[in-house]
Amino acid sequence: MSIFKKLITAVRGGATEVGEAIVDTQAIRILEQELRDAKKALNDAKTNLTAIMAEKMAISRKVKEFTDKVSEHEAYVMQALDKGDESLASDIAEKIAEFEYEQNIQQGILDGYETKVSSLKKMIRQTERNIQAMDREISVVKTTEKVQKANELAAAKFSGSNSSLRSATDSLERIKARQQKREDQAAAAVELESEDKGDDLQARLKNAGIVNSGSSGSSVLDRLKKQKEKS
Repeated sequence: MSIFKKLITAVRGGATEVGEAIVDTQAIRILEQELRDAKKALNDAKTNLTAIMAEKMAISRKVKEFTDKVSEHEAYVMQALDKGDESLASDIAEKIAEFEYEQNIQQGILDGYETKVSSLKKMIRQTERNIQAMDREISVVKTTEKVQKANELAAAKFSGSNSSLRSATDSLERIKARQQKREDQAAAAVELESEDKGDDLQARLKNAGIVNSGSSGSSVLDRLKKQKEKS
């Protein structure tokens, strides 16, 4: 693959990553909006449930009211029969039939409300679980994104500081090397100066006759002649 093609591939790859990052960012925003919509729908559902439960309680009171009337008029029928008033008992029985009819109608409505309330409660519980799960997922994704960005930033800063640290360390080593070289040169100069002073002092001592200047050929010959004369 040529350099030009490699560059195109690299640019395309970078563009793809940028595009995916934008899409991912938009996806999170869309999810957050959907989550807000779901929470609003949940609140609306709870409000509707409250209203339906209130209506259910009203219907339940009507059912009880007709049930009580049926029981009350059944007692009246018994009393009329005890008195032998068949006509009155028959009229009361007709009234009971009306009450029971209304009671059955209201009971059917009540049963419908109970089914609807039960269904709404299940839906609300499931929606709450879904919202909680989505909320957790979005929170995890956003937190992970923040942590990764923080790690990347820290890594970039550490890399830069590490490079600067290596450069500073190298400079320090060069400075120490130059200082050591100057110290060695100074020590060598001192040593040479000491040696020069020592040779000059030795010569002066010899000239003063304080120290022996060493043997020479003539001195050796003179010493041997003196030994011969003594013998």
